[in-house]
Amino acid sequence: MASRKLVRPRRGKMIAGVCAGVANWLGWDVTTVRLAFLLFGVFGAGELVYVILWILAPKEPAY
Repeated sequence: MASRKLVRPRRGKMIAGVCAGVANWLGWDVTTVRLAFLLFGVFGAGELVYVILWILAPKEPAY
C-alpha cells in the first residue's frame, strides 16, 4: 500500500478542506468524516481539532 500524506485538497472542499483531506487520507467517504467532525464538535473538541488540522495540513500542490 502506498503511503498517503494528509493534505487539504483544492477541489471538493467546503470550508478549508480539512474533512476532505482526512477522508482522502483514510480512504473514507467525505460525508462520514464531516458527520464525525460535527458530532465530535457537539460532544467534544471537534472545532479545536479542525483548526489545528487546518493550520498543520498543507494545501495540495497545484499541478
